[in-house]
Amino acid sequence: MIPTPINEPVYSYAPETKEREALLKTYCELKAAYYDIPLYIGSEQIKTGNTKTIHPPHELKTTLGKYHLADEKLVKKAIDSALAAKESWEFMPWEQKAAIFLKAADLVAGPYRYKINAATMLCQSKSAHQAEIDAACEFADFLRYNVYFAEQIYHIQPVSSPGVWNRTEYRPLEGFIYALTPFNFTAIAGNLPTVCALMGNVVVWKPADQQIYSANIIMEILKEAGLPDGVINMIYGDGPMIGDIVFSHKEFAGIHFTGSTTVFKTIWKNIANNLDKYSSYPRIVGETGGKDFVIAHESADIDILSTALIRGSFEYQGQKCSASSRAYIPKKIWERTWGLMSQELDTIAVGSTEDLGNFMNAVIDEKAFDKITGYIEKARSNPKNKIVFGGEYSKDEGYFIQPTVILTTDPKSLTMVEEIFGPVLTVYLYENESFEEILKLADETSDYSLTGAVIAQDRNALALATKMLRNSAGNFYVNDKSTGAVVGQQPFGGARMSGTNDKSGSMLNLLRWVSPRTVKETLLSPKDYRYPFLG
Repeated sequence: MIPTPINEPVYSYAPETKEREALLKTYCELKAAYYDIPLYIGSEQIKTGNTKTIHPPHELKTTLGKYHLADEKLVKKAIDSALAAKESWEFMPWEQKAAIFLKAADLVAGPYRYKINAATMLCQSKSAHQAEIDAACEFADFLRYNVYFAEQIYHIQPVSSPGVWNRTEYRPLEGFIYALTPFNFTAIAGNLPTVCALMGNVVVWKPADQQIYSANIIMEILKEAGLPDGVINMIYGDGPMIGDIVFSHKEFAGIHFTGSTTVFKTIWKNIANNLDKYSSYPRIVGETGGKDFVIAHESADIDILSTALIRGSFEYQGQKCSASSRAYIPKKIWERTWGLMSQELDTIAVGSTEDLGNFMNAVIDEKAFDKITGYIEKARSNPKNKIVFGGEYSKDEGYFIQPTVILTTDPKSLTMVEEIFGPVLTVYLYENESFEEILKLADETSDYSLTGAVIAQDRNALALATKMLRNSAGNFYVNDKSTGAVVGQQPFGGARMSGTNDKSGSMLNLLRWVSPRTVKETLLSPKDYRYPFLG
């Protein structure tokens, strides 16, 4: 039996702690080094000479290293490498595969903890706390819990009748899996390829360009844990070029995706257009965007509401698909809520991740900066909106945007409806007696259905919200912020335009990466075709 997993404890990194000192030491060592990151294809680490450089989003003058880009030939080689490794990996005993990922978890939580956290702080501009809960703790949790869930799946077996032994084999999919991972969570980047591999699949993995620096450390960890060559092949390059090759390959078996809704829709269409080319129907698993809400009732605790809005909206610069970006607050409690919120927002420092006193850091790149600030300026030009906090930004040294709060009189205004993926919260004030109407409005406003939160002390209000918002969020929070799902505790994913809701961090996701075979073995076989009724 696999030991029952326990969520990895989160280090505080408070002043004068040994972990704070160790993390900052590792951070400085990585910052001073220069990484020449290869492609990982089979047993080879390939350097093409066609490279791009890596810079911290919060310190553009610093160069962390470079990575090498794949061409069409190398993409095909990565697929061939995966398929060549398939048979030996598929038939490796389950406990041997499990041991690899359990060892990887201990490496993440142990000797690699500060390295993977520091890398995430540097290349993705995460604070020490955000890096810790992501790169170290959540990634280790995924690895351990996935092994535990896999064992539970293998134990799910059919009933046998007298003289018959029935059993189910949980086979990997035929072909290879394409893992396409995002910049914002190192844990997600590590989970998407490894959960497929754990179930016996082979993988071609393309991490987001902005996350390659820490993805390289994930590959270091997997190699040290004993993952055989070719099981997970990591490549970088032009997305459409790689997609054209992957999605037209006969042995393409499925995609594990986290990213934008627009990209996911394009992928789905490409797969549909190529359906006649495939050996089997590909599995399509994706988690995409969100326009996540906080709805306060007039009975809300103001301290809880203020904390939920600040943390949910501005941690990691709002670059979480679960981040709160629209709030509905009764007029009756707004003055008190804003009095506390504005006071707290004044204390938030924005700057480099190297200074652990900064609550917020930089957004990921110039494209994101321009998109987010474009929304701010559009909101500023709308007479129905008022920017009551923030609205300032600069990209002189890094991509810094101040936490921004917009008060609107139009509940269907642009920033109430569209995903921004940045530190922008829009607030709509409603009449106190209109709580039920606001629940309906919140449900109808967005095409997404990822996360949402309701803040109230009135149990009838909570019951009503839980009922009316049943399909509005795949992860629903009561008296808490809309972010922070924990593996094994709150399986994560949403429906509507937020994805396929296959719930990473639970057994449900693992079931998507197997193709069960039912085996009936008759122990005492009949030797006469005649049934008793014929007599």
